[in-house]
Amino acid sequence: MTGASDLETIDGPPSTLRGRLLAEPERAPEVIALAASERFAEPARRWAAHMAAHGHSSEEMARVAVRRHTRMARAEGAVVGLGGAITSVADLMALTWIQSRLVFFVAAAYGYDPAHPMRPAELLALHELYETPAAAREALDGVGRSLATAMAGRAFDHGSERTLRRKLLRFVGRKVAKRMAGRAIPFLASPISAVQNGNLTGEMGGRALRYYGG
Repeated sequence: MTGASDLETIDGPPSTLRGRLLAEPERAPEVIALAASERFAEPARRWAAHMAAHGHSSEEMARVAVRRHTRMARAEGAVVGLGGAITSVADLMALTWIQSRLVFFVAAAYGYDPAHPMRPAELLALHELYETPAAAREALDGVGRSLATAMAGRAFDHGSERTLRRKLLRFVGRKVAKRMAGRAIPFLASPISAVQNGNLTGEMGGRALRYYGG
């Protein structure tokens, strides 16, 4: 894959991610942030290097990344939202994946190393889940040690699913939590999810632009 195409092509969340999230639903944001770092750091680096080599400024690259991910979020919400409540967790997972990807690409656009250990911490801070990236990094450092034990010894149940949904709602934004009624109705959920997902991703993009762009 070339640097030019890295921004345009996005894979869905890894097939193993749902099991990892259900093993520790309370730590879903941290698990997603670490998985996103593993998946997106290198594509973001390649894309930023390619764009810079073709004369694009950091600001131009960052705004292109925000626009592209906002469109991705709208498209994802329109498709997955067709299932209403049945696919609500899948919709939220996909949205968090796109928003996470956005942060790595914006960071790379401004010259930050997307593979640096602080990038997933900054992602969590930008979601306002931690007061500072340093506090988020401390939480991330404890995820790997506990996750293996949780996956080995825990049976997934409806409680895990409910907890995961609650944590994902908090991850993507409070506005979604306040407007879940429409997103639970099949077909009606599609346009609602498309608009909300796009708006939420645009807002996340704005925070990332301010944080990395100064």
